[in-house]
Amino acid sequence: NYGYLTWEWASGLRGYSYPLIFASIYRALQLLGKDDVQLLIWVPRLAQAVLAAFADVKLYSLVRHLENAETAKCVYFCQLCSWFTWYSCTRTLTNTMETLLTIFALSCYPIKGSKMGSSCKYLALIALAIVIRPTAVIPWIPLVFSHFLQEQRKAVLILHNCIPVGLVTVGTSLIIDRVFFGEWVLVQLNFLKFNVLQNLGTFYGSHPWHWYFTQGLPVILGTHLPFFIHGCVLAPKRYRIFLMAVIWTVLVYSTLSHKEFRFIYPVLPFCMFFCGYSLKHLKAWKKSAASFLLLSNLLPALYTGLIHQRGTLDVMSHIRQLCNNSYQSQAFVFIMMPCHSTPFYSHVHCPLKMRFLQCPPDLTGNESYIDEADVFYSNPLGWLNKEFYNDTLLPSHLIFFSVLEEEISSFLALRGYEKTATVFHTHVPQGRVGSHIYVYRKKTELNH
Repeated sequence: NYGYLTWEWASGLRGYSYPLIFASIYRALQLLGKDDVQLLIWVPRLAQAVLAAFADVKLYSLVRHLENAETAKCVYFCQLCSWFTWYSCTRTLTNTMETLLTIFALSCYPIKGSKMGSSCKYLALIALAIVIRPTAVIPWIPLVFSHFLQEQRKAVLILHNCIPVGLVTVGTSLIIDRVFFGEWVLVQLNFLKFNVLQNLGTFYGSHPWHWYFTQGLPVILGTHLPFFIHGCVLAPKRYRIFLMAVIWTVLVYSTLSHKEFRFIYPVLPFCMFFCGYSLKHLKAWKKSAASFLLLSNLLPALYTGLIHQRGTLDVMSHIRQLCNNSYQSQAFVFIMMPCHSTPFYSHVHCPLKMRFLQCPPDLTGNESYIDEADVFYSNPLGWLNKEFYNDTLLPSHLIFFSVLEEEISSFLALRGYEKTATVFHTHVPQGRVGSHIYVYRKKTELNH
């Protein structure tokens, strides 16, 4: 009965179906008496990694079925080389699950000219992906439409497959959410309303319409890009539907002003198909091309996975130490960073008093609304003096990025804070995000 729920849960924008997987794992660990904080951090990542490994193997068997073992090996190699797959596949993001389910669904999809596929299976997997993240419907619109056009028994497809599968999955999702929200909530509809109709995602930043074409896709493809283009030219006509899915998805996402690399992660497996196709046809250059792909992806994969922006995870071990201390009840940690910088309670696992700067969007239509984080950053010193006007209100620990130190140094000195830890975060500090994270502790508290 402690922790923190973000505003999305209060507004019914998130469903419980996906977190339920990890909650079940946590429950199992608790029943076994093994709910140690390290296991709570690592087990979800391992579960996600195992699923990602299964998806990679599924991609291999799909291409082997459609083409041959050699092409399958090339696609598999490209998939395993992709730095962005390494960066994302073990993260417990809904986008990751959406991507994995897309690969599983693809392995059951009836591609034109092939005898494979099971309508019910692939539709059920898509439906599950849509329950987890409603945007999963986007890449599948051209694919389902294409299947519908080539299907002779259209009525059977709709009445015996689409409708039952849709009703069962949405019904199950509704019941799960009813249990946890305590009322009937159609999460998918709220998600659509917020992100598309009200376009409130812009609150978290907006990009020009062409961003996915000029930056998004080229960055997540990395050095695979020339192979992707070459593969698109070479691949037989029947695989144009995959290319259609990529272009269509990127186009749809381009119409929304808030853009992120992870949003187009689900089209990466489609792209890898063309990259592998290209690699297979390079014949004499195949070995050199494969070596180039491996080496050029290894560095960004290792750098983004192990070094870049690691401070917000590393600093959690300093916070965790307060759990073992006898004065846990007196401790109060205030994280003065852009909101949701740290994983917060999920990496602490004890009822420590913690707070961070809030940044919920305004859902009431107030034009002059400014969130707490923005108010804080407009005048950090003034904000701190006003918020903690009385010494009894002061946090025992302050955690912030190095860029903030100079601005609030007078507050730190006056209120008796001392630096106890410096944690590396990134080589490319930007704006409110500094290269290091500082942990400050209030002296008086520990001297008694």
